[in-house]
Amino acid sequence: MTIHLRPVKERDLPFLHRLTSEPDSTGEFQWYGWQDPHRMRRRWEEDGWLGEDGGILIIAHAEESVGFVSWSKQVANRASYFWTMGLIVAPEFRGQGYGTQAQRLIARYLFEHTTANRIAAATEITNVAEQRALEKAGFTREGMLRGVGFRAGEWHDGVQYSMIRSDLSDQP
Repeated sequence: MTIHLRPVKERDLPFLHRLTSEPDSTGEFQWYGWQDPHRMRRRWEEDGWLGEDGGILIIAHAEESVGFVSWSKQVANRASYFWTMGLIVAPEFRGQGYGTQAQRLIARYLFEHTTANRIAAATEITNVAEQRALEKAGFTREGMLRGVGFRAGEWHDGVQYSMIRSDLSDQP
């Protein structure tokens, strides 16, 4: 199974809305309530979801959209920044390795096209599948984030992961 990342196309907007706004599609750990149904289109019309401070790419298998990866710039200090990244895979494609592959691809992409030395990712402490996927993708577990995320009416602990540029040399 080979996947690739590609820019968002207009035809992807309903798919993106589904994965970020419909509880049956977001998954247990990504449902944050209903969202503006036009938000995705406005951002796509503005910059195609590819900006200087972050963006979204579609995870594709052949011509089929299976999910998306996103990243955003975080300022570390006045001389440097790093990226935070995340993804959502459509429910019908979960558990097949697409997320792990996409995390590897977005890390390579960001290291090849920016000067950032660090990519961070976090997930809820109970999201064991995502933790395994991040570790398989080459991310290192850094520690627990207490009470970091609000979802479903309560605060949840998280787990922080990272990859630095030199970690890529350890990967195939």
